[in-house]
Amino acid sequence: MEKSVLGIHHITAITDDPQRNIDFYVGILGLRFVKKTVNFDAPDTYHLYYGDDVGRPGTILTFFSWPGYPKGRRGAGQATAISFAVPESSLSYWQERFSTHHIHFEGPTSRFDEHVLSFSDPDGLALELVARPGNDQGSVWMQSPVPAEYAIHGFHSVTLSVAKPEVTAALLTQVLGFHQLAQADKRTRYALNTIGTGTIVDVLHAQGERGGIESIGTVHHVAWRTADDEHQREWRHRLLNLGTSVTPVQDRMYFHSIYFREPSGILFEIATDQPGFPVDEAVEELGTHLKLPPWLESQRSSVERTLPLIHLPSNKNSNGGE
Repeated sequence: MEKSVLGIHHITAITDDPQRNIDFYVGILGLRFVKKTVNFDAPDTYHLYYGDDVGRPGTILTFFSWPGYPKGRRGAGQATAISFAVPESSLSYWQERFSTHHIHFEGPTSRFDEHVLSFSDPDGLALELVARPGNDQGSVWMQSPVPAEYAIHGFHSVTLSVAKPEVTAALLTQVLGFHQLAQADKRTRYALNTIGTGTIVDVLHAQGERGGIESIGTVHHVAWRTADDEHQREWRHRLLNLGTSVTPVQDRMYFHSIYFREPSGILFEIATDQPGFPVDEAVEELGTHLKLPPWLESQRSSVERTLPLIHLPSNKNSNGGE
């Protein structure tokens, strides 16, 4: 069995307006739109996926689109910040880009051995760009409006805000295979021994803080990587043996998933690396078609009528003329 999860597989958050979401993550942040599909459990709403050039695990940020829902609230019992890895010398580019597009940001600030630029997406989701040596590893989307030398290279980390950090830490270290790396003020950093994107988790000590409310502008769940179906079954058995309530395996077309809540209430998933996003769409066409699972194909006409029209921004417009 795997001694640890392999890192972040994907993070799923909640948006209101799907077109505004695409304009921001493709047009401003320069991620590739790798899959346009629906929420398999609510097929009248979009599920949008962004990532690197082919949608590798560790680079995938996804969104459920819930138009008309109220704004959520960040707080205890939530993943409260998503951090992307960028090359060490790129933050001045991003500061200029954000200023050009009238996006408020804070920093850069120092955190451990890194420099962090903090900002939010149009729904108020807390995001960070983290610059440090070695963050230029990975494959970026070469058609991005962001030049490759400044581009996002997947996840750096995710921040969990919890009222009882010791119980979350026990799950991370004793079950999922993380080890404590550093601590400063109310932030404790945990890391995996594996090499790659998304191998860091920061736990914020949020004792006494109000609980978060899941809705627009908040994280829905954090998914961890496992190699394949066999390892996933082993993870499920291990969690069940620990007394954790775990779902049966769910077929998400591009990966298989199991879900459970860590002790502070944050929804975790363990997802397989395979089969990946090119399974139903050529690499050069990723994100250009509405893809439905086989059990929804017979409803395609009604699903398409229900969904709002969305389109990719042009590089010229998304790049602000740069």
